[in-house]
Amino acid sequence: MVAASGIAPPRAAAALPSTRARAGHRVGFLRSQPQLAAASAKLRCCASAADDSVPPAPKPRLQRVVGLGSKLIGCGSATPSLTISNDDLSKVVETSDEWIATRTGIRSRRVLSGDETLGGLSVQAAQRALEMAQVRPEDVEMVIFCTSTPDDLFGASGQVLAEVGCTNAFGFDITAACSGFIVGLITATQYIKGSGYQNVLVIGADALSQYVDWTDRGTCILFGDAAGAVLVQACSADEDGLLGFCIQSDGNGQKHLHCSGSNAKSILSKSNGVPSFPPKKGTFSCIEMNGKEVFRFAVRCVPQSIEKALEEAGLPASSIDWLLLHQANQRIIDAAATRLSIPSEKVLSNLANYGNTSAASIPLALDEAVRGGKVKTGDIIAASGFGAGLTWGSAIVKWG
Repeated sequence: MVAASGIAPPRAAAALPSTRARAGHRVGFLRSQPQLAAASAKLRCCASAADDSVPPAPKPRLQRVVGLGSKLIGCGSATPSLTISNDDLSKVVETSDEWIATRTGIRSRRVLSGDETLGGLSVQAAQRALEMAQVRPEDVEMVIFCTSTPDDLFGASGQVLAEVGCTNAFGFDITAACSGFIVGLITATQYIKGSGYQNVLVIGADALSQYVDWTDRGTCILFGDAAGAVLVQACSADEDGLLGFCIQSDGNGQKHLHCSGSNAKSILSKSNGVPSFPPKKGTFSCIEMNGKEVFRFAVRCVPQSIEKALEEAGLPASSIDWLLLHQANQRIIDAAATRLSIPSEKVLSNLANYGNTSAASIPLALDEAVRGGKVKTGDIIAASGFGAGLTWGSAIVKWG
């Protein structure tokens, strides 16, 4: 899994004679690749013993245009069927609907149940994003899966892209907690601008309900499960939809919000006389959070991050059509909007119905706003994610 991605410049590039540089954009390049068709016919990938078939290698790209812009053209989301209300939680821990709503703005949340999986939700969200974008799964070249709770410890992007039908795509996971989607979105644009990819699917999904201590009213009231996705597509530099961004992290704050690894019983019952062997089976503790410190961090760093992204974009805060923050706490959202002088009618929030869905919260709220007719083509959105790590990041994007 990738914690943060940096894209190296192309190793072989020739400048296009007709391309002109302009402020904020790099000059376009054509990157030529060697003819690999003959060599690829002699290569075989490892396959399981149960299935000797090998998926065909993607067609070699002879040219990739580097220095393009990128735009968001489709979104989708999916949530579990089970709704847990504040009143339901009051039967499990000492709390009430009024107590929770007053402090967080949350009224209910969705939680995985039965045969539902995070991967299944992610597939649904991805399919809906592709349908809106009118892009075929086989035309997707990369899938970036942003999650801290994959169904597979080694990463879930491969399984998700296979079920969606992205047969020509490479996929990988990004772990940056509640900042994950913003990091994934920025990473996607860098692959488009720096490596010439055309269609990149970014999925934000988490099932933090699996790591919640349901006897701790300080944390169990906050989290829900969901998945959201966007399709990022290459475009001309003049149409670039990522106008500015800022990403930061501070490991000194990890102690305030974490879900640390822990050791359970020994994997084997006998050590054969070897001290401290075998190692104990690895697992994870429940989410632990210092709510006051996380709140202070968010209300201070999130507005600063957005201001830095706006500065890079060369835009004033008054140009923002919509403020879209990670849906963690309504008081944080309100404080950031006040700091940026953004009126409440320009703030997107669905926190009351879903709670904190971590990496899924931003694409989930975006999808509802687009399908509900709020966000329209050309609207400028200031989006910001923040959370464990501590990590935080903002992006100024234009929809469509």
